[in-house]
Amino acid sequence: MGRFVKANDQKGYIDIFADDYERLEYLAFGKLVLEAGDSYKAETNGYEHALVILSGQADIIAEEHSWVKLGGRKSVFDGKATTVYVPCQSFFEVQATTDVQIAVCKVKAEEKYEAFAVLPDEVVLHERGEKQWNRRVYDIIADNANGCVHRMIMGETINHPGEWSGYPPHKHDGEFSPEEPNLEEIYHYQTNPEQGFGVQFHYTKDGSIDTAYPIRHGDSFAIDVGYHPVGGAGGYEVYYLWFMAGESGRKLNPYEDPDHRWLHEK
Repeated sequence: MGRFVKANDQKGYIDIFADDYERLEYLAFGKLVLEAGDSYKAETNGYEHALVILSGQADIIAEEHSWVKLGGRKSVFDGKATTVYVPCQSFFEVQATTDVQIAVCKVKAEEKYEAFAVLPDEVVLHERGEKQWNRRVYDIIADNANGCVHRMIMGETINHPGEWSGYPPHKHDGEFSPEEPNLEEIYHYQTNPEQGFGVQFHYTKDGSIDTAYPIRHGDSFAIDVGYHPVGGAGGYEVYYLWFMAGESGRKLNPYEDPDHRWLHEK
């Protein structure tokens, strides 16, 4: 199985990067698509989970906690996310109150914490970038979750039309440790309008990886190594849900490609 997976919106739950995906040690990812009135139950086993409501509304139970009518945005471009964190060695149940799509983000964990919800007004917005690489970054489980999760870091990014993110190109595969963290990452994309497109560039300095993938609505990408900037087509917003984890803890300090650092000074 390759690193880039094309969209699949079949009903129910689908694994996109399963627990046994060979390139990732810490991460797995799936998507839950339910019609109003449908329900889904699962155990978390050895993974802490984040259930990110991409669109629609649902009631969610996690252990002794329950939340009603969570979410409600029409799409990922319609306001901040609602997310439920479910610890490892636990369970959850989703009851769709409308048609709903939920990203199921999984991170390997040994320490069990308490379930909690991150509501839209708790999501932290950062306007990042300059020149032709401006974007909005929404931290969902980041510094606000210190001491509340084991390894997970996650959020959402929206590129302004025709612009880049993850730019100048950066990576976090631990090659230049301790300056550079060692963190795996998964992206899940959407576009606005849906017929839009973008490009996911992926490369390493030794040339062993040097490729680009056309981004379409609903695609996903697993990042084990290498630089990975994202570009959007003119007139289209490109969104991606991102989450990461690894052996170096929860501190983010991406390593920029030295060949492109001069762009900050232009």
